[in-house]
Amino acid sequence: MAHKCFISFKKEDMYYKDKLIEKFDKSDVIDKTLDKTINSNDGDYIMSVIRSEYLKDSTVTIFLIGEHSSENEGRDYLGDKNYFIQKELQATLYNGKDNSRSGLIGVVLPNMYEKVYKGNYQCTQCQGNHNYVNINDDTAIREFSRNYYVAPHNGCAWTPDERYAILVKWDDFYNNPEKYIEEAFNKRSDPIANKIRIYNLR
Repeated sequence: MAHKCFISFKKEDMYYKDKLIEKFDKSDVIDKTLDKTINSNDGDYIMSVIRSEYLKDSTVTIFLIGEHSSENEGRDYLGDKNYFIQKELQATLYNGKDNSRSGLIGVVLPNMYEKVYKGNYQCTQCQGNHNYVNINDDTAIREFSRNYYVAPHNGCAWTPDERYAILVKWDDFYNNPEKYIEEAFNKRSDPIANKIRIYNLR
């Protein structure tokens, strides 16, 4: 695999993280996760610490989308909503001194297929058929959902070049990870990268 990857996941989804670690060459993946808060109100500093200590040398982040990895999923023991995943995704998207953003892939785990993939619907605007993909604060961290459905947006549906984040089912990703990793890596230099949104960095 040509690009080093970081895996962002909830402990409940450790099984899937371990399956990826087994599948990838050890030099191609960072088997580490953010496990402490960064005691600072300086967003730039927080991002630089996470990049240097956790995401170092990675160019693509794989975000495992499970039942407990959404913006609205309860609170961690620290009192923050999924603090660790939130910070990992922020650091993934952040462009700063001595830091360049990474590509971002959301891998939908099997227990989330029905919650995310809702079938087709007929568009009242263009009269065509679109896939209804339910990516929002109920199914994903905001840093992912807002960079999958990038705003502002004109038209009735997003085309692939209008999304920064890549979304894929677990089965498809596991069978051909290189395809999606390369696609996410290339997004870093696409025009859509200029529309990335990162929320509260503190």
